[in-house]
Amino acid sequence: MHTDARKLENNTKIEGDICIVGAGAAGISMALDWNKNGKNVILLEGGGFEYDNKIQDLYSGNSTGQRYYPLRSCRLHLFGGTTGHWGGMCAPFDPIDFKKRSWVSDSGWPITLQDLVPFYKKAQSLFELDTYNYNLHYWQKEYPAITPFPLDKDIIWSKMWQFSPPTRFGKTYKETIVKSPNIHLYTYANLTKIITNNTASSIKELIVKNHEGKTHKVRAKKFVLACGAIQNARMLLASRGVAKKGIGNDNDVVGRYFMEHLEIKSAELWLRKPISTELYIFDYSTRKPRAELALTERIQEESGILNGTASLTPLVMAKQQTPLIDVWNNEDPRKSFDKLVANFRKSREQNTSWQEKKGNRAFELFTRMEQAPNRNSRITLSNEKDALGVPRPQLHWELTHLDKYSLRKFYHILGLQMGKAGIGRVKLEEFLWDENDNAMPDQLGGGWHHMGTTRMSEDPNKGVVDANCKVHGISNLFIAGSGCFSTAGAPNPTLTLVALSLRLSDYLKTS
Repeated sequence: MHTDARKLENNTKIEGDICIVGAGAAGISMALDWNKNGKNVILLEGGGFEYDNKIQDLYSGNSTGQRYYPLRSCRLHLFGGTTGHWGGMCAPFDPIDFKKRSWVSDSGWPITLQDLVPFYKKAQSLFELDTYNYNLHYWQKEYPAITPFPLDKDIIWSKMWQFSPPTRFGKTYKETIVKSPNIHLYTYANLTKIITNNTASSIKELIVKNHEGKTHKVRAKKFVLACGAIQNARMLLASRGVAKKGIGNDNDVVGRYFMEHLEIKSAELWLRKPISTELYIFDYSTRKPRAELALTERIQEESGILNGTASLTPLVMAKQQTPLIDVWNNEDPRKSFDKLVANFRKSREQNTSWQEKKGNRAFELFTRMEQAPNRNSRITLSNEKDALGVPRPQLHWELTHLDKYSLRKFYHILGLQMGKAGIGRVKLEEFLWDENDNAMPDQLGGGWHHMGTTRMSEDPNKGVVDANCKVHGISNLFIAGSGCFSTAGAPNPTLTLVALSLRLSDYLKTS
């Protein structure tokens, strides 16, 4: 069922068994999991089925600290959310990502990789992928030509990725949601305030508004915020009725530990002689699985570094690419996306021409590395309010010594192993030369991967939600999405955030 909340009578009361706020990857995945199960599911989406510039402006905000993308264009505010412009990269987290690591402050989840495996398998189908198998040997049977570099497997391994078409949740699952007998989708229903009981121990109702001046109340037995890491934290902080510091924020953790993936051109690989790189090069035409180079858990521990990967791009192609932080710089996500596509198209055309003549023996090494958890990297509220009266978010993105050290150490190890194996030489980018320089360059970007702002921990002093994604101290409020991540891992977060949301959905059915 679908209702445009702009057409309801003002002050309409909307009631159900469970209310999910946000119809992106997390919210839609959860709603689909409740389809035809007899419960009355309310799914609230602030936008509509198509892009609306006024709705998108509700995501505007400012940032300080390490340079970042415009907050207005990082996420898409419409049904389907940011799956409308994601790239489809899928890989599960590694076992080490969930462990307490002595060299990584505030690391450790209250769950393990094995707790998520059943839900990874379930999430796989939502991304229109056939098999939950990320083992290199499995894929070599289907693609015999994908052979790994002859490196020491106790030091470096090849982490596999699969590629969704990519699935656009707003298009792929619209009909199922709209025709569902028990899921009631309300579009143009923007959450503006969360109302608690007199002791702030449970949620009574939500206030939703739209630009047409309509205000509605939503009541349910259980509420799930699935608006994204920035918006979830923003709404908790902005709802200061009974809870003067914001809902779930008695210990000043909401909005803290904002994490992104550190994505940057870090080095060059020059091969000594031709060698197959098919395993490591993304094929745009077939979107077949590929691998990235990663360090084993033992080496990460011995070196005291974060988890990360390195991907290969033919150097002649990479030199035509402008850093993403300089491409995705328009407040309008449509214009930034067009610039992104043009940037990649230009580089692919250059690479095709070069391959026809000579082939590739030089490659750019591009990093995607987790950010160390850092309390000072955070979301707060600004004094400015949006058109619906909600304080706008303020991002302060702050990195640590461990982030820069890990980048540099990763490539020192990789370079040594490439030389020992007789494969070639690794040349560091200049920003990694000085071991006493802890600053990150302006060309450092991220994957638009917002994580950690409502992080998971069994200790309320260190986290906002518990192992079941329930907000500490509140009986019926839950958070879905990557804001619950305790650490960021190396892979893109979409597969993991959907798996975690499905785990939450499973818990709610039995709680």
